[in-house]
Amino acid sequence: MITIKTTEALAEFCSRAAHFPYVTVDTEFLRERSYYSKLCLVQLAVPGEAEDDAVLVDPLAEGISLEPLYELFRDEEVVKVFHAARQDLEIFYVDAGLIPAPLFDTQVAAMVCGYGDQVGYETLVRKVAKAGLDKSSRFTDWSRRPLTEAQKTYALGDVTHLRDIYEALSAELAASGRGAWVEEELAQLRDPATYRVDPDDAWKRVKTRTNSGRFLAVVRELARFREAHAQSRNIPRNRVFKDDALLELASTKPKDHKDLSRSRLLLREARRGDIAEGILAAVAAGLNTPPEDMPKLASNGRDKLNVNPALADLLRVLLKARCEETGVAQKLIASAADLDLLAAGKREVRALSGWRAEVFGDYALKLCEGKLALTAKGQKIRLIEL
Repeated sequence: MITIKTTEALAEFCSRAAHFPYVTVDTEFLRERSYYSKLCLVQLAVPGEAEDDAVLVDPLAEGISLEPLYELFRDEEVVKVFHAARQDLEIFYVDAGLIPAPLFDTQVAAMVCGYGDQVGYETLVRKVAKAGLDKSSRFTDWSRRPLTEAQKTYALGDVTHLRDIYEALSAELAASGRGAWVEEELAQLRDPATYRVDPDDAWKRVKTRTNSGRFLAVVRELARFREAHAQSRNIPRNRVFKDDALLELASTKPKDHKDLSRSRLLLREARRGDIAEGILAAVAAGLNTPPEDMPKLASNGRDKLNVNPALADLLRVLLKARCEETGVAQKLIASAADLDLLAAGKREVRALSGWRAEVFGDYALKLCEGKLALTAKGQKIRLIEL
């Protein structure tokens, strides 16, 4: 096994890789102790069986630059193949401001090809590559050096089998004519906005059922401060304060350090210094928010949508039937919320556009309009146009 530890060796491999149609890529990283993932290992493989066709790159090696790799990522003639690419792409976007292109995600392709919802790499290795994976190193601390031979073997397996999976799925997509479906799904992964976390939107991830505008205004300001503070210091947001502490602060609305000292949920270090000052400023900003600028929780409850529950149930049956017939994962077509929207008469739903309309959306509209009936025959659901 070859481990690359110098910029020169990386440049040599990437120069050779540029002559191949694709390169498979995976990463190992840590995120438990930081806001941004710490890149600990990059695995690369090109077609072939030679030892130097699959390598490990040590980004922690002294003096190494990943610029040769990023140059390869910019090469439009070489497809960059990942499995479940989002976290890997986020690392490269944060580090270098780029998203590898052209891009292929075998998890997305597998969902289009009928392997199920969010199919795991191990499953594809077994079903497509007809191989097994050694899982003994799955919970490795990849920042520690030296890596054992077992750890290296485990890591390399994430890109060597990926070659077989990519070639098999590519052939399936070509035969089925569904390559464009995958390309449409990859648009979100190619969008830089996918990897940017705006502190202004952080409050939307805090789970609360309270719809008081004033309460939510304080939640928004606290979440904004926490996100920005965590980003600037590269620490986990929960190291600033956790959601339960945030909600407590939004309820008690502390005005000074004495009030902060009464918190049951704040960590000791959050009751003083920059965090304490940030909390007090955020609470004050929330309390001073004009009524017209106060946030509101999105209303997506079934009752408020006026959902027809019987129609929603029929749409679920239709979705299952169409996905079984076409071999496409249900998750790719429509969510439960999408079906509720359709059953409430809403038409701004992704299932009604693009290739999803061909698989499900057109049938769903006919069902909603009374132009399609569902019948059962044995274990199958039949569709009858009226």
